[in-house]
Amino acid sequence: MKKEIIYRGTGRRKKSVAQVLLTPGKGNITINNRPALTFFPYATLVQELEQPLLVTDMKEYFDVNVKVNGGGFSGQAGATRLGIAKALLESSLDYRLKLRPKGLLTRDARIKERDKYGLKGPRAGKQFSKR
Repeated sequence: MKKEIIYRGTGRRKKSVAQVLLTPGKGNITINNRPALTFFPYATLVQELEQPLLVTDMKEYFDVNVKVNGGGFSGQAGATRLGIAKALLESSLDYRLKLRPKGLLTRDARIKERDKYGLKGPRAGKQFSKR
């Protein structure tokens, strides 16, 4: 039995976690067993997650299978993008020279700020009334 080559990458953004599997193929992207264009409501999110494949010119050579959970659409797309970039890096370290300058290997560390006690949210306080 022939063993299939699989490259794995994990990406995170906000509350989302994406587990990415890259296998040799024709460029199909499936997310949670659905095509990417039906999973994400906006085509711009699909363009965002395709960036690592386009930068390295490997879109037609790999099939991408993603399992993503947590967060919203934007966070899931960002997590998937990072996971694809990490999986590509696992396939060849030469891609680091193309991915790093575009910022595709950097985790976006911005997360929701916690609510503070005595305030209405993370920052907004009670409105002051002089009378």
